Amino acid sequence: MTQLSPTQDRSNDELDRLAQLAEDVIRRARAAGASQAEVAASIDTGLNVNVRLGEVETVEHTRDRGFGLTVYFGQRKGSASTADLHPDSIQATLDQACAIARFTEEDPAAGLADAARMATQFPDLDLWHPWRIETDQAIALGKQIEDAGRAHAGITNSDGASVQMGESLAVYANSHGFLGRERGTRHSLSLSLIAGDDEGMQRDYWYDSVRSADDFMSAQALGDKAAQRTLARMGARKLSTRQCPVLFTPEVARGLIGHLTSAVSGGALYRRASFLVDHAGRQIMPSWMNIMERPFIMRGQGSGSFDAEGVATRDSALIENGVLARYVLGSYSARKLGLASTGNAGGIHNLVVEPGQDDFAALLKRMGSGLVVTEVMGQGVSTVTGDYSRGAAGFWVENGEIAYPVEEITIAANLRDMYANIVAVGSDVDHRSHLLTGSILLEQMTIAGE
Repeated sequence: MTQLSPTQDRSNDELDRLAQLAEDVIRRARAAGASQAEVAASIDTGLNVNVRLGEVETVEHTRDRGFGLTVYFGQRKGSASTADLHPDSIQATLDQACAIARFTEEDPAAGLADAARMATQFPDLDLWHPWRIETDQAIALGKQIEDAGRAHAGITNSDGASVQMGESLAVYANSHGFLGRERGTRHSLSLSLIAGDDEGMQRDYWYDSVRSADDFMSAQALGDKAAQRTLARMGARKLSTRQCPVLFTPEVARGLIGHLTSAVSGGALYRRASFLVDHAGRQIMPSWMNIMERPFIMRGQGSGSFDAEGVATRDSALIENGVLARYVLGSYSARKLGLASTGNAGGIHNLVVEPGQDDFAALLKRMGSGLVVTEVMGQGVSTVTGDYSRGAAGFWVENGEIAYPVEEITIAANLRDMYANIVAVGSDVDHRSHLLTGSILLEQMTIAGE
């Protein structure tokens, strides 16, 4: 995969321009009477090509710009944004933010993050890998991926292949004197296929997501994986209602971890809208389980040296020996809770579930008989109560071996019980997300079927 040479790469020039603009607007905001101000500016560019049945369906080139300003007059806050970086638009945005702040009620929790918490070190985390791919090359790659999948006997149709290239430049600055610059790339390939016979049709897909195009799986491998997953679903059956062990594959298991981060995030906690309110320091998972935030993983999907408020990120336990070690807080939610920011304004930076020794096959043996979940559907998860009920598809397992595919079932439990009854975490970690986990085996869930 071809990368840009340094002489072709003008990203640092663009960042310089955004940084100068941000610092200038902060000076103007202070001159207009703001006691504090912060600016976030970004430029995102990309290419997205979709191919179906050997023909081009869509080609989309994007270049999006964003500029957001927040000003504080004491503890009155005003925010405004624009996608136009013309001086007149920037001035109008500044005027609007100041006007809003002057007529907003005071909020004791409002204000910039603590100046002492600002990041001062900015290591190169190897996140910038521009992909010099022309439109015709992207189309050819999409066709190659789709051809690889469609070549498998039993594949009867395609929902298409996509090739995406993305670059993001961002600057955050505030009146503490902090200026942080970030640049990152994210590229992806995907394929969705259909298999059919006299008894019905099944659809499945696969994708790859990387910082550097050099790290992609091959077009052939991606096509093969999508086809194998689709064909494996043929002959799917329903299950009778029962209770049994459930094994979530990594791409589904990370959803369980996402529900955890939502439940311990500041917004849900200070609103008392989480089943984990007041649970810091309490055991919510098995004593062998550890989950760490690792912001400095090289080429990590969520790596970064500062959060959306400029607060320095750091390695930190979220779950330590099964105990909820802390919450996930930005400065506003921290103040509402009488706590300190955890450097998570804007979200988590690489959450790593400590893997076990068992690979997927070993987890099947350990489960014996039960359900492997490869797909979940619907929105039946309540962070308030912890109730979990979602449509699912996957495979029934007997004697440690996959017996047959299943569909049209519902899996249900409460997240509190699900976390407490985790039996094992696999070594098959999925690295395509900022939530890094292997398969997760649960002791028991209710399966609602026929």
